[in-house]
Amino acid sequence: MPYKQTKVVLNQCVADLSQLAMVVHQTHWYMRGSNFLKLHPLMDDWMADLNDQLDEISERLIAIDGAPYSTLKEMAEHTKIADEPGTFAKSIPERLTILARDYRYLADLYQQGIEVSGDEMDYSTQDIFIGFKTATEKRLWMIQAELDQAPQRNN
Repeated sequence: MPYKQTKVVLNQCVADLSQLAMVVHQTHWYMRGSNFLKLHPLMDDWMADLNDQLDEISERLIAIDGAPYSTLKEMAEHTKIADEPGTFAKSIPERLTILARDYRYLADLYQQGIEVSGDEMDYSTQDIFIGFKTATEKRLWMIQAELDQAPQRNN
């Protein structure tokens, strides 16, 4: 089966992008405090970006004869991003710290995709992974800057 491991990573991305979009949505709904007026609408942009990535990843998976997860049950069963109930008890910095953790995981997953798709010589998918990893690292840098932290290097 061609691109076997690439398909596995692509489908992992489907589950994790879906879950991360929900984490961002939860942040959007439950944030309060300093920078709310700036960050609340920004979460809409981040959700749209994640959904765009999800669509491109899923369509690529289909194009190489894969089958993306397409139910909430499948997403929940396969995601590696933590799920926790929403609460107003978390501060904006706590919420951003969670997002930083999850975006760091996503950047690492994209790195795994870069390596696997390269090994399987699926350079079109590798190009997608490279672009999304670059964008995710930029997003992570911005979150860390908002938290007054220096960038942390990923792979």
